[in-house]
This record gives sequence, structure tokens and C-alpha cells, in this order.
Amino acid sequence: MLIKYINFINEYMTKSKFVIDKLAKLFEQGLISYKDLSSEMLNILKSKRDEVVFKMKLTSKEETDVLIKRVENLEKKIEKLEKSKLKKRITKAKKP
Repeated sequence: MLIKYINFINEYMTKSKFVIDKLAKLFEQGLISYKDLSSEMLNILKSKRDEVVFKMKLTSKEETDVLIKRVENLEKKIEKLEKSKLKKRITKAKKP
């Protein structure tokens, strides 16, 4: 009876080890496919984001910075022109 029990335990352990090994392999494959799936989802979302940006005609940060500097330069030029125009008016008013 003891020998049958030992044989049963031994057989059970080898079967359970086989099952555990198979489960481990499936788990590893599942993680790999999950990583592949997540990276694929990220790629899809990035491409959709790029499509939306293109459709909305949004600019990148670099382009926005360049445009901001151009506007600042134009504002400075306008201020200079307004000051010079104001000075000309003042000098014309004093000449009578």
C-alpha cells in the first residue's frame, strides 16, 4: 500500500511538473504577445494622433516658438514706428 502511494505521488508530481512547465511556457508566450499587442496599440494610437494633428493643421513646438519670435519682432518694429510717427507729429505741432 505504501509503495502504491509513493508511486501515485511520484506520478502526480511528474504530471504536475509537466502541467506547471506547460503553464509557464504559455504564460511566457502570453507575456510576449501582450507586449507585442501593447506596442502595436501604442503605434496605432500615435498614428491616429498624428492624423488628427495633421487634419487640425497644428504646429509643432519648434514652429510655434519661431512664430512667437517673429510676432515679437514685428511688435517691436510697430512700437518703433509708432514712436517715430508720434515724434514727427510733436515736432510738426511745435513748428507753427
